[in-house]
Amino acid sequence: MKFVFDLDGTICFKGKPVTEKILSALEVLQSNGHQVIFASARPIRDMLPVLHERFHTHTMIGGNGSLVSQRGQLTHAHAFSKDQINAITSLIQAYEATYLIDGEWDYSYTGPSDHPILNNVDPAKLAKMVDIDQHPSIVKVLILTANRMGEMAERLSDLDVVVHRHKSENVLDMSPNNIHKWGALSKIGIEQGQYIAFGNDANDISMFMHASHSVMIGHHDELANHASESIALGDDVEDKIVEKLAYLAALEAE
Repeated sequence: MKFVFDLDGTICFKGKPVTEKILSALEVLQSNGHQVIFASARPIRDMLPVLHERFHTHTMIGGNGSLVSQRGQLTHAHAFSKDQINAITSLIQAYEATYLIDGEWDYSYTGPSDHPILNNVDPAKLAKMVDIDQHPSIVKVLILTANRMGEMAERLSDLDVVVHRHKSENVLDMSPNNIHKWGALSKIGIEQGQYIAFGNDANDISMFMHASHSVMIGHHDELANHASESIALGDDVEDKIVEKLAYLAALEAE
């Protein structure tokens, strides 16, 4: 069986790397013949620092499905069209928005110098911060602040792009249309019902909808409608995740 894991808030917490406790449990899955895949809102660049290097050649889905890395090489990238980027930048100006924008590797940032998201942006210094017009292509846009954020979200939704509003962080997360984690999984040949998914947020909904079994970490109202079960956040959340992995792996072996 294939096991697909979101990262932040699912198997790593508070911006810290995935712990050895979880990594060891993932290796047990692999030793029993299962495949481990990572699927995150982070670009591939920012997935690497939270995973030990022994996992860097695993299949990784980044940017909510806009990027795929296999065996350490970028194999798929889906970008916004030029017209979409022009429209997005016009709205950024109109609403005096700040942003984090990701190309296939480098990024652009205009947000506050103390914004918490900076803790997760290129912590390993693998990329460069460049002006928005220096990207050959753009795969992900995160609006950090804006005048009338709700109104801006409505205007962005008219551009035929995927917009997730993370209310707890009050940010807008944009990807090209028809780009989501399930789309990336299917692009690399994974069929419906062929995997078990772990996630915690709205951008995991597509992945949960097509999984044979899905485990929500913590609680998210929209995601809960598609989760097979959940694990509550707490000091023992990692222990519970390890136990659940062992249980699910044992079921697959029967």
